[in-house]
Amino acid sequence: MERADQPWHRKLHWRIILGLVAGLLFGVLAAAQGWGEFTADWIAPFGTVFLNALKLIAVPLVLASLITGVASLSDLRKLSRIGGKTIAIYVATTAVAIVIGLALVNIVRPGRFVPEGMRNELQAAYAEDATSREAAAESAQERGPLQILVDIVPDNFFAAASDNGRMLQVVFVALFIGIGIVLIPRDTARPLLDVVEGVNQVVIRLVDVIMLFAPIGVFALMAGTITSVAGDDLGRIVRLIGALGAYCAVVVVGLLLHVTIVYGSILRFLTPMSIGRFARGMAPVQLVAFSTSSSGATLPVTMERCEQELGIPEEISSFVLPLGATINMDGTALYQAVASVFIAQALGMELGMMAQLTILLTAVMASIGTSAVPGAGIIMLVIILESVGVPSAGIALILGVDRILDMLRTVTNVTGDATVATLVTSMEGTLAPVEAPAT
Repeated sequence: MERADQPWHRKLHWRIILGLVAGLLFGVLAAAQGWGEFTADWIAPFGTVFLNALKLIAVPLVLASLITGVASLSDLRKLSRIGGKTIAIYVATTAVAIVIGLALVNIVRPGRFVPEGMRNELQAAYAEDATSREAAAESAQERGPLQILVDIVPDNFFAAASDNGRMLQVVFVALFIGIGIVLIPRDTARPLLDVVEGVNQVVIRLVDVIMLFAPIGVFALMAGTITSVAGDDLGRIVRLIGALGAYCAVVVVGLLLHVTIVYGSILRFLTPMSIGRFARGMAPVQLVAFSTSSSGATLPVTMERCEQELGIPEEISSFVLPLGATINMDGTALYQAVASVFIAQALGMELGMMAQLTILLTAVMASIGTSAVPGAGIIMLVIILESVGVPSAGIALILGVDRILDMLRTVTNVTGDATVATLVTSMEGTLAPVEAPAT
């Protein structure tokens, strides 16, 4: 395995930052000069290749690492204990995130800052996109209350493994196989374990190889994002932010408060992990999450950094992190709460205490079930709006800035996954010290 004390590894986050800033500057220049088509044809594909490479190894990594992690426990009671703690903490942090979002959006009331003319323009511009999201949400609403349990167990493992959106099913299969290995004699299981452990080591090395190209991939993703939002008119971004600035500010401040206060307090008071060490270890993960807007695609990097930099043992990281990538959506839940109330305010509607309590409960459940629904956050937002009587067509108001906010939500989500993994490891008393880099 490539060690964290390798020079390229230590400087990785600086190289990614350089790629991110360069991509941002190029995207702005491309939008200003009308290079949108050139960027889409000759720059953005490199970002897609980088993103696809991360997705390519996500399933083998989760499968191999989780099987070896569960098999190494040798005690199913320990697995049950870790699983119970993990799910309880994930649900609790998600509920806190929603409360923060609701508090901020009620204090600031960003909906009052949207001029009526811009409101009508946004609704007209994104009406078609909003209609398609409503249709997807309608099919999601037809799901029964226990559909999530049905979705967890695949009827065809190879079909599940071919779709990164069904990662929860891959987690289930890996757990199932790991439990089976624990239940048979160790000598009988050894050949299979050797193969799985070999696959795990190969995939970890492939993560290192892919991350060598992270600065180029991040550059391309960032440039493509800017030109896709702005087109060939840089003023479009300025107009969007001008109209939706207060809404964006509430979401960003809420995410920042959740990361610094909630996650910071967990690390400071409930674990021996220093915030500085955590921040240094997670910096590349957060940058990749920001550029890809995908917790699933970032998962291989998250697992590698948590094990190598934070000292989280594989038996915990291989269970807590893949589970978090599928059910822990603190950033998404906070955004859904803010967006629901913002849209209601912009449309001149008032949501009472019971309606906002409904948002809280629905958003918590949505964060758990999101992975099984194509289109994830924005589709679940439609369902939340319908649950409190707000016209779902109102999502057209926020679709223009959703891509930018999605990047920040993903950073919050992956930071939460690593924080909970650190907390669970600390509660189990297995947080390993990490050696200082060689000088």
